[in-house]
Amino acid sequence: MFLKYFSIFLISMVPLIELRGAIPVAMGMGLDAIPSIVVCAIGNMLPVPIIYLFAHRFLLWGLDKPVIGPVCRFFHEKGEKAGKRLLSSRFGKYGLMVALTAFVGIPIPGTGAWTGTLGASFLEMGMKETIFSVCVGVILAGIIMATVSLVGIHVFGL
Repeated sequence: MFLKYFSIFLISMVPLIELRGAIPVAMGMGLDAIPSIVVCAIGNMLPVPIIYLFAHRFLLWGLDKPVIGPVCRFFHEKGEKAGKRLLSSRFGKYGLMVALTAFVGIPIPGTGAWTGTLGASFLEMGMKETIFSVCVGVILAGIIMATVSLVGIHVFGL
């Protein structure tokens, strides 16, 4: 049992897969929804402070490097695009926080905690606000993914 939870914990830390991929795996393994959401949310949130503090600087540094340049360019472009999407928020005083929460919480490809945090760092959003917004978004995405996965399992009998 520990190994199953540990495996979804690790899956939830992988960029672009994150909690959105780990929750269906957990449901497919027959793990309980609530503990799976908690484990995956912790795994997904663990890299957030590191991403916030270092990713933008690292990507800027690596843009012109021969080996890592293409990868840095890819993630730099994703971060810039995420930042622009977040800036288009029209929610008033807390607009950026609400936009970041929604951006991370709606489980579509390319809008997870990694991309949201990178976008927030590009916009120089505060660290506390970023971590809070991303955390709420990750929990929201976890609930949505668990619900969709359980409905799929029930309907299709997988």
